[in-house]
Amino acid sequence: MGTTETRIDRRFAALKETGRAGLVTFITAGDPDLESCYQIMKGLPAAGADIIELGMPFTDPMADGPSIQASSQRALKAGTTLKKTLSLVKRFRKTDSETPIVCMGYYNPIYSYGVDQFLPDAIEAGVDGLIIVDLPPEEDHELCLPALKAGLNFIRLATPTTDEKRLPAVLQNTSGFVYYVSITGITGTGSAQAQNIGPSVARIQSHSKLPVAVGFGIKTPENAADIARVADAAVVGSAIIDRIAANLDADGQAQDKMTGDVLSFVQSLAKGVQDARKETV
Repeated sequence: MGTTETRIDRRFAALKETGRAGLVTFITAGDPDLESCYQIMKGLPAAGADIIELGMPFTDPMADGPSIQASSQRALKAGTTLKKTLSLVKRFRKTDSETPIVCMGYYNPIYSYGVDQFLPDAIEAGVDGLIIVDLPPEEDHELCLPALKAGLNFIRLATPTTDEKRLPAVLQNTSGFVYYVSITGITGTGSAQAQNIGPSVARIQSHSKLPVAVGFGIKTPENAADIARVADAAVVGSAIIDRIAANLDADGQAQDKMTGDVLSFVQSLAKGVQDARKETV
């Protein structure tokens, strides 16, 4: 396993030092088009995003709800490929060498690209970690172990149904952080309840020293603040994607105010997260 400190490790260490939780924001690469996506991505760190999750568009994102599925379709329609997703990261890195980027998605596009080609290309572009939702620990040899060896963090999902027997297997080759899925089901369809999440986060922390980020169902600054009180980071995806969708015209093209509106929503989420920990420190 790679032991080099990554941008993700450094970011969580810095957050711990300041005594607050982080905000992880998810957008789909190329949604609604590559240029608009880049403008949003470029503005996320200043708006308060501590880590950016970049969705790799896929034709059959079965773990995602309607919002993220639609964003994937828009991105594919705009001609986004895995190669162009990495180019987007590369372009972002020209002006930002600090913000961690995690590529999130399904194994199929990486398998088609070729693992041996993808890993060096991802590292060269400036990707820091991977979340591959459909590769269980039993398939670690496929991508997880080669990714760790290459120096990328491999971030695993734990869910409310991950029991004590299963948890060690899930955590075994995980690095960077653990992504706790706060609700059962698909993304964007429920809402996270902090009182239910606290014990689950504590359970994961009793098995691992890694930071725990909580996602699925965080839709408002208040939701984000609640999660920030019990976890190391709050992950927001569908609510940001919904903001993008709300700023499309009848033809699905980005309206002028899209970037500003999306980033101002992210700012409100970041404020919720940043103020939350202060109440308990």
